Amino acid sequence: MGILDMFTQEIAIDLGTANTLIIHNNKIVVDQPSIVAIERSTGKPIAVGEQAKHMQGKTHEDIKTVRPLKDGVIADFHASEHMIKEFIKQIPGIKGKFFQPALRIVICIPSGITEVEKRAVRDSAQKVNAKEVRLIYEPMAAAIGVGIDVQKPEGNMIIDIGGGTTEIAVVALGGIVCDKSVKIAGDVFTNDIAYYLRTHHNLYIGERTAERIKIEVGSAVEELDVPIDDIPVQGRDLITGKPKEIMVNYKEIAKALDKSIIRIEDAVMETLSLTPPELAADIYKTGIYLAGGGALLRGLADRLHRKTGLPVFVAEDPLRAVVRGTGIALKNMDKFNFLIK
Repeated sequence: MGILDMFTQEIAIDLGTANTLIIHNNKIVVDQPSIVAIERSTGKPIAVGEQAKHMQGKTHEDIKTVRPLKDGVIADFHASEHMIKEFIKQIPGIKGKFFQPALRIVICIPSGITEVEKRAVRDSAQKVNAKEVRLIYEPMAAAIGVGIDVQKPEGNMIIDIGGGTTEIAVVALGGIVCDKSVKIAGDVFTNDIAYYLRTHHNLYIGERTAERIKIEVGSAVEELDVPIDDIPVQGRDLITGKPKEIMVNYKEIAKALDKSIIRIEDAVMETLSLTPPELAADIYKTGIYLAGGGALLRGLADRLHRKTGLPVFVAEDPLRAVVRGTGIALKNMDKFNFLIK
């Protein structure tokens, strides 16, 4: 170990469209929404993460809330750089140190990312005193996080439904054999819910309310084994302009999400059709693994099982599967070196 390595901290980052998670010393030390609040007049960031999320939809004209990532890639370079910097400052092993240590960072990225988008991720991370920045593809990180031995000569299919993208990949022998990245995921589901309530109930709701509906009564199917109670939803009546409340049930939300889920199903079928026959035979035995926040949508695993005829397993703690896999890859850099670009 060189003298410089003693002052180097290793961190793994899942830089997500909806949430950013950071692992340091094998522990998840940051799990915050990917949101930054910015003062319009100066362009200065004033809050990040949970604090900025509370301001979302409630700001006056001097403050705007920005989500620096769109569809899994950096859309606002300045805001993302500030967000990464602030989150790294919150890490217990780094917080309050007089000298900020040099960092070795592994960040996971969508599989459909371009070289320009890759460079934006690297540049953002390098601005925070990173001496080394490595990238790993999200489906591969999710597969490692789910507990799949990605180096075996055996095919496994992983579907990672995040905030901005759904990553579908068949992995074998430490590589991605075929994959598809579609820009339909949690954010699109949230927009679908808001659109449905606008068109069917003349109720205008904000993004945070739509997100709450998705979590509390979101469903991919109209018949659940264990039905969920209806929930009250408040918003603005589009006809009278007055605040009003309606009751929303899971069957309505299943209708609202139907078109988007059909597109995910089609992408899964397309990926299966591109899979080499030997690996298809493996997937018939091993099934499909679901990770990411979208995997928590009620009835989604059943719906994919009906569509593909294959067993579908939801990862344990699917929200954190990708960052867990990124952390394992960081810890075993020599073993997974070929996966990390």
